[in-house]
Amino acid sequence: MNCTLKIGAIALALAVIPNAWSAGNKGPSEAQRQFQQERAYCMSGKSQQDRATCLTEANNAYAEARRGALNNSGGGANLAQNAVERCKAQPAADRDACVQRVTGAGNTEGSVKGGGVLRETETQVK
Repeated sequence: MNCTLKIGAIALALAVIPNAWSAGNKGPSEAQRQFQQERAYCMSGKSQQDRATCLTEANNAYAEARRGALNNSGGGANLAQNAVERCKAQPAADRDACVQRVTGAGNTEGSVKGGGVLRETETQVK
């Protein structure tokens, strides 16, 4: 099977899944709405991934949300806590500077879409 047929088969399967899951429900759940938005984004070609990968990841996130394993609640507080948690992987001497950078201290430039975000802080050493 060539790549085009595989992508078509994946897209068809992913298009049918939300309808099957919502059978009997009065309306789509928040997870279904999110999945449909992500799927539309994948299909638009604006994603930084190839279409098949994007659709697979959208489907996986939807499956996790349905199992209750995907928690996006907490908004910015949850994101900030995750950022601080990632700093724990840094050597002890660098952790404080890492936390400062991810919580907004210093200068930030660039974008994820542009290829990366550069965060910079200055630390005086005596």
